[in-house]
Amino acid sequence: MAIALESKTRPEGSKPRALRRSGLIPANLYGHKGIESISLVLDAKVVERLLKQVIPNKTEVELSIPELEWTGTTVLREVQIHPAKGTPYHISFFAGAKG
Repeated sequence: MAIALESKTRPEGSKPRALRRSGLIPANLYGHKGIESISLVLDAKVVERLLKQVIPNKTEVELSIPELEWTGTTVLREVQIHPAKGTPYHISFFAGAKG
């Protein structure tokens, strides 16, 4: 069973630290067209719920990006955790052949 998740593209020129202060977690989507990656942002509360439900590199996540009209099956590839705070810092998704 895939978990559904909606994301937004990261505003151009935005600073990751400022995004985190405003309650957003920077993310990337790789593999959706082979070479390019897409910079995304996700709500921090959504990311915390997601991390309780998924196993990195195993659980399928149905990711949608309405601004780009893109939807596909991905896996959570990497989760970076802040060393002092223990909170999610950055996450990466990989879209396989299905994405």
